[in-house]
Formats: sequence, C-alpha cells, structure tokens
Amino acid sequence: MSALLETEKLTRILPETVPVTLVKDVTLTVAEKEFVAITGPSGSGKSSLLYLLGLLDHPTAGTIRIGGRDTGPMNERESARTRLSMLGFVFQFHFLLPEFTARENVEIPMRKLGRLARSEMRERAGELLSSLGLGDHLDKRPDQLSGGQRQRVALARSLANDPPLILADEPTGSLDSKSSEQVFAILQKLVHERGKSVIAVTHDLEMAERMDRRIHIVDGSIAEGT
Repeated sequence: MSALLETEKLTRILPETVPVTLVKDVTLTVAEKEFVAITGPSGSGKSSLLYLLGLLDHPTAGTIRIGGRDTGPMNERESARTRLSMLGFVFQFHFLLPEFTARENVEIPMRKLGRLARSEMRERAGELLSSLGLGDHLDKRPDQLSGGQRQRVALARSLANDPPLILADEPTGSLDSKSSEQVFAILQKLVHERGKSVIAVTHDLEMAERMDRRIHIVDGSIAEGT
C-alpha cells in the first residue's frame, strides 16, 4: 500500500521561558486503508502529535507529507484547503454547533470547501447520517440527541468531504461501553469497507489492540518497538 501520511523528525517545542517539548523527532508512515492507534500516558504528547498531523498546529521542526505533498511550504489558505479535502476530524467532545440540526452540522465542511450545490450538500448529509443509523434524526439539534448519537453525527461530519484520512482524538472517551463499541465498529468499517485510513488517539488499550497497529508515545517520542 502507498503512504498516505509521512512525517520525518517532527518536533514541536513551546517557546516558554523554559521551553517545553511536546513532540520530539517523530518519524512515521501511515498507509492507505490502515487503522492506527496512538497510545501513551497522559501528557505524553499524543494529542499534540495528532494536532500536528491534522495541520491544526505548526511544527517547530521536521516535515509532514499528506498524499505525497509537503505541507511545510503551504500558506494558511492552502493548509485550510488540505484539511477540508484530505482530513476528517473526530474529537472526544463532538463540538457540534448547538443551534444547527444534525444535517446542518454535517453540511458545514461541505459549505467551507464549496464543491457541491446546496441541494447536493443536503442530500449527501442525509445519506451520511442515514448510513450511521441516524436517518430519523436529521432535523434534531444536538441537545435532542444522546451522547452516542452526537458522536455519530460528528463522524458523519468528518466524512462530509470524503477525505482519505480520519483523525480521531479519544473518540470513545466520553461514551458508555455500548456507544463506545458502536463508534469503534463505525471506525473499523471506514477502514475495511470504505477504504479510509484512521488514526485514533486512545487511552483504551483493549480498543488499541483491536486496531491494525499501535504507536506508543512517551515524553513526546515514539517508544521503541512500536
């Protein structure tokens, strides 16, 4: 399989009075159709690494290539375009806009990318939500949905622009065991049935063991043997 995401000596240092190293010399490759877990103790740099991979933060040193393209020389507009077209995001707390319906929340990334007509966005959002078992909840606001349902709306939103790579930060961390299993099953299907790559930060080692590969982070660096 070809590489979808590659990093080389990726480093992020906060320029405090005493500099703080969040990520140090991380070199990794994620292939197409791969399900990868990022694990490690609290404060080890897992989420910091994910934010760098998602172009939500800028590295102090090192390179990130997505789809073979070096993201370093990109300006803010190019970086935003790459996020919208190549990456989907799922967070522990869904970050749905409370004043919008489920369907409207899913439409947001499509509106920002601007590839589809209004009717096409509406239709696609409905199809995505229906495929995740939310066909009867399209016009409900987040406060009318359960925690598991809200996270499925967030998953649908991450798929809005059909990106090849989904980045998930503790996607089951705030859910009960039943909802966690549902979300994990969806992520698994995205890889095995829809051909996506998924990188998920998780504290759930049992879940991590069920994924294709685990990258263990300690003090900002990849631990030996992972």
